[in-house]
Amino acid sequence: MRDLYSGLAVKSALIPASLAATTNGLSVDLLGIRSAAIFVAVGAIVGAAAFSVKLQESTDGSTWNDVPAALQQSDAPAVLAQNYGYRLGYLGSKRYVRPVFTLASGTSATIGAVAVLEPLARPVA
Repeated sequence: MRDLYSGLAVKSALIPASLAATTNGLSVDLLGIRSAAIFVAVGAIVGAAAFSVKLQESTDGSTWNDVPAALQQSDAPAVLAQNYGYRLGYLGSKRYVRPVFTLASGTSATIGAVAVLEPLARPVA
């Protein structure tokens, strides 16, 4: 039997909201995690808002740096599209990761994100 449910954990990376400025997502603790991906969902875009998304990493949860291109996977374009979803994979080794949504122009967009994690210990409680 294939059982994806018992092998994955989910944490909020950005509570769905209407973003009108550059916004840092929530810190995701990767202690005890084998692999991680951030899934982004974009809803309504108002005033031609042009948002991009990137990942940042941290060793302490307070000092953040952009994840080098070689350590992330992404199918997100330079400008996120309305009513679309994207995946960002983290290949680094830092303890914390978060998405950052940067507004280049326009008014606002409804965006949410979750981290899907593969813990070292299974089944996931």
